[in-house]
Amino acid sequence: MFLELDGHGPHYAQLIRALKSAILDGRMVTGSRLPPTRDFALDLGLSRTTVLAAYEQLRAEGFINGRVGSGSYVTSLQLTPSLRQVANTTDTADSRYAERARQFRERWIARMHFGLRYDMRYGDPLTNPALNAAWGRELARAAAYSPLTVTGSWGLLALRQQICEYLARRRGLQAQPDDILIVTGTQQAYALCARVLLNEGDTAVLEEPHYFGAYHILAAHGAQLRPVRSDDNGLVCDELPDTAPKLICVTPSHQFPTGAVLSLSRRLELLRYAASKRCWIMEDDYDGEFRYDAYPLAPLRSLDEGDRVIYAGTFSKTLFGALRMGYLVLPVALREDFITAKYLSDVSSPGIEQAALAHFMESGGFERHLRHARKELHARREALIAGLHRHAGERVRIVHSPAGMHVVAWLNGYDHDRAEALIAHAHDRGLGLYPMAPHYFVPPARPGLLLGYCSLSVAELREAMQLFGECLDAIPA
Repeated sequence: MFLELDGHGPHYAQLIRALKSAILDGRMVTGSRLPPTRDFALDLGLSRTTVLAAYEQLRAEGFINGRVGSGSYVTSLQLTPSLRQVANTTDTADSRYAERARQFRERWIARMHFGLRYDMRYGDPLTNPALNAAWGRELARAAAYSPLTVTGSWGLLALRQQICEYLARRRGLQAQPDDILIVTGTQQAYALCARVLLNEGDTAVLEEPHYFGAYHILAAHGAQLRPVRSDDNGLVCDELPDTAPKLICVTPSHQFPTGAVLSLSRRLELLRYAASKRCWIMEDDYDGEFRYDAYPLAPLRSLDEGDRVIYAGTFSKTLFGALRMGYLVLPVALREDFITAKYLSDVSSPGIEQAALAHFMESGGFERHLRHARKELHARREALIAGLHRHAGERVRIVHSPAGMHVVAWLNGYDHDRAEALIAHAHDRGLGLYPMAPHYFVPPARPGLLLGYCSLSVAELREAMQLFGECLDAIPA
């Protein structure tokens, strides 16, 4: 009997897979006798122990049976040719959700670039070696002293208490621990909002432009998405629909991606609209901690007397992306439904990481890191802008926004095809550039770039902007 091992993993596991395949595709028929282990081991160039281990596993799974004094035989699995043919079909998931979600896969994969020397992708937070060491100590402490049991779906009480104290002290937002739900980042926050608040066909408002991750989640859920324009003062509330949407998603402290701040008059107008239309507001405060010209702005929820705002904060931007932890501040009426939806999604967020973060906040380490991060990110932002002025000059228009973790630069004289050629050329040179167009329902006439700077040092940003200028020279408007 000829068998070919696939070369992946231990030899006994390769042999198990090869024998299963031979049995299931009919090369080894019911009742056929397997070779003796010694002979089989010699034929395959394996040890007899390896073959014995494979036979034992196949017996345990019911593929073969042993007869005392006779050997091992293939059991009757009743795999007729028609069943075998059915088993080899390439059917895909046919749910409405899977069909809607499938259209976003290529867009998501297209943003995953690796091996670039200068990757200016938004969302990668500040690299801080001191934070790595501090976080390692916190994890070790939490693993040693925390109960190794699953936390409640709403999250560890100690962490929820620390979040409430932080929000009150640094963001002007009053909340109780029972208002807090720990989630695995902003993506899960949007997904829970969709599951709890929306049926297929319900209307959800998104800013134009918007965070395309929110668009993907809500559209995959089956929502009817309604864009509402943003300008230099944030969401244009006069253009909200007359028919009440179920959900309005906004980034009031630092509009994503333009950087605009929602004015006070529009904040009050938006809250009045939500109260009168009885709809919910999802406030995504994705990088509100990072403001460089003044104290961080108070969230929209701090003005919310009608309890219509769901506030989302994240530690994945303030600390590091691999942490995958954020939180929601929930209206009282939504608490139980969101906790239930969280339970059905993943039971709870990782308990040891929650305990480590709670102690990191209690000890003052979190706010020390934020102070360092603000100072360092400000320096990197200034280096990026100075580099744009020096190497791009009048070929770009920089959007002023003294906050956040990215800079928007509009390309003067370029059309979208030419901008894509510029991005492709930069990628070939090791520079990762990312267009503004995916954040629009209808791309604007002039193309733009969203330049993240957190993961590059000041020196690297200077080098990256010099390379950007060379790319502009190579691919002119």
